[in-house]
Amino acid sequence: MFEILQIVTAILAIVALSLALAHALELPGKMRLAKEAYFAMQPIYYPGFTVGGAIGEFGGLIFTLVLLLFTPWQTTEFWLTLVALLGLMGMQAVYWLFTHPVNQFWLEGENLSRFSSGFFSLGANRSPHATDWTALRNQWEYSHVARAGLALVSAIALVIAISVHSHS
Repeated sequence: MFEILQIVTAILAIVALSLALAHALELPGKMRLAKEAYFAMQPIYYPGFTVGGAIGEFGGLIFTLVLLLFTPWQTTEFWLTLVALLGLMGMQAVYWLFTHPVNQFWLEGENLSRFSSGFFSLGANRSPHATDWTALRNQWEYSHVARAGLALVSAIALVIAISVHSHS
């Protein structure tokens, strides 16, 4: 049962990595877009990335915490799983501090579902007040690069933990 928990956790972390990496890989092309094209493009991510993020990031975070609780203390697997958890927590911190406030700006005036509307209104008082769209673009784009890096660390740590467990 422990091995199944490890595999499901790794899959969820890889889903989180996939979404963040997709955003990061778009950065070079999106940085060349004019303001109008960039603004037109931003809403295409919703609801797909919102649903995927809920499954991969939130699910990965919860499953990694549960996995850590069932991993023997002070083993290599434990420390690797802790690294993975810290990476996923870091992803959340970057999202809520840097990405989410800009998401609220991009989605102003969009017709969102009830769930999405509620989600994106969280922390509405933290909406960015910057008027320079390039500052908002840079914050959004580079926050996804940081999130992809944290997700990569988490996914690698979980895969190595699985490998260590299978060899013990």
